[in-house]
Amino acid sequence: MWFGSNTYPRRKGNSFWRFLYDGCEDTTLIILMVAAAALLALGIITEGIKGWYDGGSIALGVIFVMVVKAMHEYKSSLKFQNLNEEKQNIQCQVVRGGRRMMISIFDIVVGDVIHLMIGDQVPADGVFISGYSLSINESSMTGGSQIVVKDHKSPFLMAGCKVADGSGKMMVTSVGMNTEWGLLMASISNNDNDEETPLQVRLSGVAMFIGKIGLLVAASVLVILLIRFFTGYTEDNEGKVEFIAGKTSVKDALDGVIKIFTVAVAIVYVAVPEGLPLVVTSTLAYSMRKMMSDKALIRRLSACEMMGSVTTICSDKTGTLTLNLMTVVEAYICGKKIDPPNDTSALPPKIVSLLVESVAHNTTGSVFFPEGGQEVEVSGSPTEKAILQWGIKLGMNFDVVRSECSVIHASPFNSEKKQGGVAVKRPDSEVHVHWKGAAEIVLAACSRYMGSDESPVPLDYGKLEYFKKAIEDMSAKGLRCVAIAYKPCAQETVPTDEDDLANWGLPDDDLVLLAIVGLKDPCRPGVRDAVQLCIQAGVKVRMVTGDNLLTARAIALECGILGSNAEAQEPNLIEGKSFRAMSEDQRLEVAERISVMGRSSPNDKLLLVQALRKRGHVVAVTGDGTNDAPALHEADIGLAMGIQGTEVAIESSDIVILDDDFASIVKVVRWGRSVYANIQKFIQFQLTVNVVALVINAVAAVSSGDVPLNAVQLLWVNLIMDTLGALALATEPPTDHLMHRHPVGRREPLITSIMWRNLLIQVAYQVLVLLVLNFRGIQILHLHHSSQQHAKKVKNTLVFNAFIFAQIFNEFNARKPDEINIFKGVTKNHLFMGIVSLTVVLQVIIIMFLGKFTATVRLSWQLWLVSIAIGFISWPLAVIGKFLTPSVNILSIYSHHVHRNVERKVEMRMMSEC
Repeated sequence: MWFGSNTYPRRKGNSFWRFLYDGCEDTTLIILMVAAAALLALGIITEGIKGWYDGGSIALGVIFVMVVKAMHEYKSSLKFQNLNEEKQNIQCQVVRGGRRMMISIFDIVVGDVIHLMIGDQVPADGVFISGYSLSINESSMTGGSQIVVKDHKSPFLMAGCKVADGSGKMMVTSVGMNTEWGLLMASISNNDNDEETPLQVRLSGVAMFIGKIGLLVAASVLVILLIRFFTGYTEDNEGKVEFIAGKTSVKDALDGVIKIFTVAVAIVYVAVPEGLPLVVTSTLAYSMRKMMSDKALIRRLSACEMMGSVTTICSDKTGTLTLNLMTVVEAYICGKKIDPPNDTSALPPKIVSLLVESVAHNTTGSVFFPEGGQEVEVSGSPTEKAILQWGIKLGMNFDVVRSECSVIHASPFNSEKKQGGVAVKRPDSEVHVHWKGAAEIVLAACSRYMGSDESPVPLDYGKLEYFKKAIEDMSAKGLRCVAIAYKPCAQETVPTDEDDLANWGLPDDDLVLLAIVGLKDPCRPGVRDAVQLCIQAGVKVRMVTGDNLLTARAIALECGILGSNAEAQEPNLIEGKSFRAMSEDQRLEVAERISVMGRSSPNDKLLLVQALRKRGHVVAVTGDGTNDAPALHEADIGLAMGIQGTEVAIESSDIVILDDDFASIVKVVRWGRSVYANIQKFIQFQLTVNVVALVINAVAAVSSGDVPLNAVQLLWVNLIMDTLGALALATEPPTDHLMHRHPVGRREPLITSIMWRNLLIQVAYQVLVLLVLNFRGIQILHLHHSSQQHAKKVKNTLVFNAFIFAQIFNEFNARKPDEINIFKGVTKNHLFMGIVSLTVVLQVIIIMFLGKFTATVRLSWQLWLVSIAIGFISWPLAVIGKFLTPSVNILSIYSHHVHRNVERKVEMRMMSEC
């Protein structure tokens, strides 16, 4: 492409080799590699080339663990990179072939004509063609905070700036790296996945606390083993004393010390649950990718986990709870109801002409008539499209009407004024000012209405009440009411100077009412079920809308936000201006009860969010307009609409709802709870492995001077825990069971009393069985007929094998910490089943074929059954345990003590970010 594409080079994410290099910097692994090298050298010196097994097996084990973990982290990184690409993919309105269409910002080329609206981002460098009150915020490029008005005197627009007000068209002159924005973005790294979430901070603290305990145990084991070794209380596999003062060679003594040291370091490696913070990354990467298919794009990592704690959702009405497919179904013209609303036979020609003139000019939409008699294409906001389609039915030829008159000034619609106007110069040089907006607001500015005789009629009290009653009746049916009015202006009142005209305030009083129309916007299918699901999950849904209170009330009843007519009264139902007029204390008191806020401004939404947060709620709020940005930023989770949302709203949000559907928001809540639940499952699983491995090695070391789980075996255990375990449990899809719980409290401990109960039952069982096998296994299994060396190897292999199978079976228990049926939905999680199967296969290979590396021997089929049986018993034990009520007081106090310091760090970090 001659002028280049509208893209810029992005910094590549870390490669696989980078992750592998980072893994090599792990202090514990470095110590293990040094120990492995020493053992390798000693083994070869002592036994020749055959003596490489001890050191070589540890080295290979360390390398294998590092490679698997690097692959896991690299894949997670790739997922985050793909999601970051989606964040940059902004949709823009362009005109091609006379037709307005939405395209990706990356597809814009030089020469394209771009339509700009409030909240849009300027997608490329260009020049102003036409527009009204087009104001640009250039702070992102110039650093200045002043809003710059663009017109023919100041026509240049820079990529990356935001439209603060007005609307207009621009022609693209430079794209991509030929713009200042492109050069700036190319120099910035967008590695958003480097963000550390609050949950990762908490887990890092928990890992540090547990790691200290593990380090203490490992140090104790090291000291005890060294004392036993040098005092002659340690025997080799043949029953001979390993160290005799004055007789054992330095080389043999050094070999023994290094092996002891290696075991202690391996215990530390297993004891430190470094997989805890990493499992958050795995869970988020998986969940964010899945949420994309559920029409939600996560912009900030912490929002994903925070959604599990949401207690209230402040939702817009239009397009979120409704379909945003509006049609004009009722119309009041000439002081009477017109049925059907496009029946021109009941209307005088002058009235139709004025309506068509208003509809065609007072709009930011467009109409395209394809060749070949195809259906007319109407573009614009849903309200604009509905009124344009109504105008076409009235006989409007959009292009002809637009060509007959010229727009000399405009006051674009915004959510604060709730009306927009335009001044048009007719062929006879007469100027008409047309207004369109919220029916009661425009009606209040009218002093006359157009009568059937084509002349303005004074709007007396009786007729005013008639129109108000019409608005109430339409609103009660859930219709959005829009009024259309105009005012003819005398020539001498219209500025002729270009500068004066640009600053002219369109007259908005003494208007002549042309029509009041009611627009039907049906509720989305399934929205009532979605609202009920939120209520069942302990999440209160509140509607905050700019529509009038009666329309909001009707839709709220239809959606189930208001349960009955009895609830549809103050303070459950309130107008924005009433809430705004209250004192802060009154707002705090009333906010809890508000279910519907009608005729609200973006500032009212912000006040409601602030009040709810002060009441202790975790608030999610939806928004699509530029003025919604403060509320989106203030809320715990800002949810921007992907279809109707402006770029300013999207950039202020944490999550983008790609289809604007409320049901998609509920899915995000499910995923948020799933993230938290999956992390808790992994914590329960990993702590069980940690505690059991620590206890059996520590007890065995103190009692006999030997450990049943050697360094290579512990590396394999670590792999099962940190990488395979994280993958298996982090990818559990959300279930309906999650929506039967209440939201997760912000200060709720990560390790709940239920988790403690499950963990302690499994730890007690595994430790008891494995220690019995370790100390009495030879007698119980009748291994006396074998040599002492072989019997000990068989016993140690069985302990190792039983330990691994206990973890495999316990992985199923961890899936459902508080449910009896641990197999529910397990076959649908193919990754979980695949990882469990892979673990079993690898364990069989290790025992049957890699004995020299792991210091194991082949087991008979009977001992394989024993290993499986030991693991299997954990299932009925878990079921029985779920009938026991955990001791909430003791365990909750302990959990609070463990997490207290971590919580302080999280709070300090969040405050510093704010």
